[in-house]
Formats: sequence, C-alpha cells, structure tokens
Amino acid sequence: MPEQHVVRLGTRRSALATTQSGWVAERLRELGLQVELVEITTQGDVSAAPLTTIGGTGVFASAIREALLDGRVDCAVHSLKDLPSAPEPGLVIAAVPRREDPRDALCARDGLTLGELPAGAVVGTGSPRRAAQIAALGLGVELVPIRGNVDTRLQHVRDGRCDAVVLAMAGLSRLGLRDVVTEALDPVQVLPAAGQGALALECREDHPLREVFARVEDPETRACVEAERGLLARLEAGCTAPVGALAEVVESEDGLELSLRAFVGSADGSDGLRRSLTGSWTDPRDLGHRLADLLLEDGAAELAGVGSGLGSPGGVGQTAHQSTDHPA
Repeated sequence: MPEQHVVRLGTRRSALATTQSGWVAERLRELGLQVELVEITTQGDVSAAPLTTIGGTGVFASAIREALLDGRVDCAVHSLKDLPSAPEPGLVIAAVPRREDPRDALCARDGLTLGELPAGAVVGTGSPRRAAQIAALGLGVELVPIRGNVDTRLQHVRDGRCDAVVLAMAGLSRLGLRDVVTEALDPVQVLPAAGQGALALECREDHPLREVFARVEDPETRACVEAERGLLARLEAGCTAPVGALAEVVESEDGLELSLRAFVGSADGSDGLRRSLTGSWTDPRDLGHRLADLLLEDGAAELAGVGSGLGSPGGVGQTAHQSTDHPA
C-alpha cells in the first residue's frame, strides 16, 4: 500500500450525504486507511429552485468534482444517481459499494398507501420521473413539486401541506427513518431512478490509492448500475426526462444474468413505455444500450421530450445526464 496519509473524503453537507459518506469512511478504515470527511457545498444545496431550472444533475456533483481535480480531496462519495452518465475527464468511479434498497417510498398521513389516498390528495415530489409514473396510475391525486432535504420534505406531511411525499427508500434507511414509510412502491408501478440506492466512490485516475478504494466494490451492484447508466447514456436523457430503470442479477439456465427494466414517459403521465431485456452481466452497458435502442424504436424520444432528444432542448447529441431526482 502507498505511504499512509489521511484520506480526505469529499461529501455534500446534508445529513444524508454525511451519513452515507460516513458509512463509506468506515469501510475504508476497515482497510487500514485514516479518513476524514471534507464537507463541500454544491449549487443544489444552496438553491431552492427546481432542479430542472438550475442545471439538473450537475448541481450536486460539479463542486465536488472540482475539489477532486484540484486536489482538495482525495476521493468523494456521490449518490450515484446524481452523477451524469458521461465520463468526467481525469476522474474515475473507483468503487460502487453494496446497494441499498433502490425502491421509492411513500410517506403519507395516517399510514395510507398510494392506493388508499383519496382522489384529490396532494402528493409532493421534486422528481419528473416519480410524478409521471404516479400520474400514469390514474389515481386522481394532485402532484406538486417540492425541494429540500429529507426532513424538509417530510415536514410537508406533518404540517398538512401534502397528504404524502415520495422519497428514496435508501435515503430513509440510511437515516434510520424507515418507520415513516407507509408503502415501499413496487417497481412494477414506479421504477426508480438509474443508480438509485447506490453510491459511487470517485477519485482521480492517477490517485495512488485508487486500487485500495476499489476494494469496497460490490461487483453485482456495479453490473446493475452500469446497465442502468448505459441505458441513460444511449437515450441521451435530458434533465427533465421522466426515465426510470432498474437492473437485477437473476439466475438462468446458463448462470447469472442481468434483467433490466425501463420506463420512459410523458411529463404529465398521459403516456409511457415500459420495456425489459435480459443479458450477460459481464457486459452490462451493452444491455443498457440495447434496451435504450428498443425504447427509441418504439417512440421514446417523441414521447418524453421536445424534438428528438429526451427532454433536452438540443435534442439527440447533447451531453447525457442522470436523473434529476434529489438524493432522497
């Protein structure tokens, strides 16, 4: 191992970000490293504007990546769904640790499930993906945009502004808040964001500890998220595109395979495509590309965005983005 020094682990300042970064720090300490957290404020943390108006995914990642590139931190922990699917020159995802529960979670008043909410109930979410899929269920609920950290969003239910909010199960689990969940949403109804529930440990390509960081890798999680991110990259999904994806490792007669499901819908939930494919888990990005091609052949671009791009004003050929979901 290279000469020991204190590893500076970059993280956003939110309670969720520092909690999940603390978890990664413990895994690195188990490998014999000394680790300290370095908190970094991102544009997404200081702006209350909808993510679709302030730049989408990059608002959570760019400041941290700048700190990596200029050497202020040695590595960084991201919610993987916050990272653009296009590579960042000079940086590499050194490890993808074991994934938490990738599902979305409903947190509703009076212990209600989604199907039990009355017509006209107000459901808060900052995610076009969640809003489109819930609208498509035809339950007659009113979907309203909300922003903020986990506690801020839950407060909308406590004070009666919303009858329910939708958050990521992974974030609630990491914060010890699973007891506020009234229903874990079945991916058959609401597919999560690509990479949801997974973390990425990112560092510079030439960092001397890169191989050590890689030891917190979970191969099955890596394969799943690579398939999901491959789908996004091929779709060139723009910042407002309602796109969901979930890959799982499954047993087949020929051994382990990847099963990938995806959703692309219109923003108002009036129409949507759901498709799935299985393929080799040793070439996950190819599986994602093939499923994206199938969706595009079936009209995904026209359905989900303006022109020929998925929610991207510039159309196909724009830089691929990840989901616009907040880490929770």
